Amino acid sequence: MFKISDKGRGIRDMFDTIAPRYDFLNRLLSLGIDRRWRTFAVRQLQIPEGGKVLDVATGTGDVALEIASRTPESVRIVGEDFTQGMLAIGKEKIKATPFQNRIFLVNAPCEAIPHPDHTFDGVTIAFGIRNVIDRPAGLREMLRVLKPGGRVVILEFSNPQSRLFKALYYFYFRRVLPFLGGLFSQRNAYQYLPDSVLEFPDQETFKSLMKEAGFANLQHFDLTFGIATVYVGVHPK
Repeated sequence: MFKISDKGRGIRDMFDTIAPRYDFLNRLLSLGIDRRWRTFAVRQLQIPEGGKVLDVATGTGDVALEIASRTPESVRIVGEDFTQGMLAIGKEKIKATPFQNRIFLVNAPCEAIPHPDHTFDGVTIAFGIRNVIDRPAGLREMLRVLKPGGRVVILEFSNPQSRLFKALYYFYFRRVLPFLGGLFSQRNAYQYLPDSVLEFPDQETFKSLMKEAGFANLQHFDLTFGIATVYVGVHPK
């Protein structure tokens, strides 16, 4: 059985606490741009009729719902998260949609995905990989459950390259975002967000981690001046 570290428990407890306001603050703090990022990420998948998709760190189910809206009715989606508070809200969101019979939620960490080898035609994770304590293990697990030829699509915050835009972005991220987050939820959670993004590796370094985990045909796409990046990898046949 996978044992969550003290740091992992802290992150899990933090997301449990902010779960009730999570969706509202995502839209507010990103000015709604996060929806476009998720749509772009989901479009990178190639899921056949009757296929299966795993959305790791599914949170309240936004990406799982996006996948359901863009794939045939025969496609089944599993949303996995280690935070029960997020899953409880996701369950209610999914119930209110036409996709409730296609999306199944599981409580589990990325480093110990509870599915057999080569189960899924696609694997996604949006704004979650930076919260995975053992990223190499998490990447290896995603590769393990992916079918040969299947794609992994990872959406994550990144650091802009433009000096001017980076300065504006850092001011918003370090000053404005924690302040607004504190008005509606826990300030420390929205202080954690910029800290975790600044600690995340750059695009080439992260692609190297994906390569070491076993993924091939690696690509990345910078979105909105490099605020976010979509990484795509393939399970080699």
